[in-house]
Amino acid sequence: MRDDQWLAERLNQIWQTLFPDIERKNNVLIRFKGEWKNKFGHIKRMKNQDTEIVINSLFKNELVPEYIIDTTIAHELIHYSHGFQSPLPRKYKHPHAGGIVRRELVRRGFGHVVAKERHFVKKEWSKMFKELCPEKTYPKKVFRFSFF
Repeated sequence: MRDDQWLAERLNQIWQTLFPDIERKNNVLIRFKGEWKNKFGHIKRMKNQDTEIVINSLFKNELVPEYIIDTTIAHELIHYSHGFQSPLPRKYKHPHAGGIVRRELVRRGFGHVVAKERHFVKKEWSKMFKELCPEKTYPKKVFRFSFF
């Protein structure tokens, strides 16, 4: 079952396996939150200086491939390692400068899923989102004009 405990275990496994060179300088918490169509996750620094990684709650559903969750976690860990929303020194001015996240994903062993993720986003996610969250899909607006 995918819950916050499962997510924390995935984070630790990915960190130990693929990010062993990145020191965990503060508490890094991870949880499911939100139901977004256009965002898989984000990372932020909390007021108490912990770092929080949030993963789209729709990813709890087993329809979403596990590699999408793992890639999202790795994506946010790359931001952490580059000093964004973490106590580590900032390496770049912008978090996605020149495709650095994608290159780092490949370098860290996620090369085999980068293309699969892109395919998932372009071809499968929109339909899956409608299935998982039908109340958030709206019919196309019909514009009617009145001159009176």
